[in-house]
Amino acid sequence: MRAVWWTRTGSAEVLVYGDAPDPVPGPGQLLVQVEVSGISFIETMVRSGRLPRPGVQPPAILGNAVGGTVAATGDDVDQAWLGRRVVSGTGGSGGYAELALAAVADAVDVPPSLDLPTAVALLADGRTALGLFRRADPRHGETVLVEAAAGGLGSVLVQLAVAAGARVIGAVSGVRKMAVARDLGAQLVLDYTAPD
Repeated sequence: MRAVWWTRTGSAEVLVYGDAPDPVPGPGQLLVQVEVSGISFIETMVRSGRLPRPGVQPPAILGNAVGGTVAATGDDVDQAWLGRRVVSGTGGSGGYAELALAAVADAVDVPPSLDLPTAVALLADGRTALGLFRRADPRHGETVLVEAAAGGLGSVLVQLAVAAGARVIGAVSGVRKMAVARDLGAQLVLDYTAPD
């Protein structure tokens, strides 16, 4: 298979396209034919050397979030998974490749109405936002402050709070992000980098 290798710490130039052995699913695992690989801020920090990840050193294949079709299963896994469109974490690495392993327990079916890039984007930020939203339990008429309201997590939180009927104050950095937060439904948007 083809993969993107992390060859050393540094900027994006340290990622190199090359060959890698096909992974083989073990007990409780799925082999996903990857169509979409997510790139998170944490992965850019690992790649640059600013955030060490125990057990993952170059050369390695980074990538935690993947979306694609189940191509094979471990011997103990229900064959009904074969051919299903899923998103999943990979356990922290291996996702920047044509094939990736995912635990059955982590795989989520993707409905036909949702495209894979959106599903992968929602995998980490969406479940975190949903957990925060449920914990905060904003109600109609309440006011909610969402920091980084134009980012991955913040943009989902804005939409969830608006849907619940809350008044949303979005805090962002920069004019472009102000427009994003407004478009998502924030009633008041503040640029926290502005001197006033």
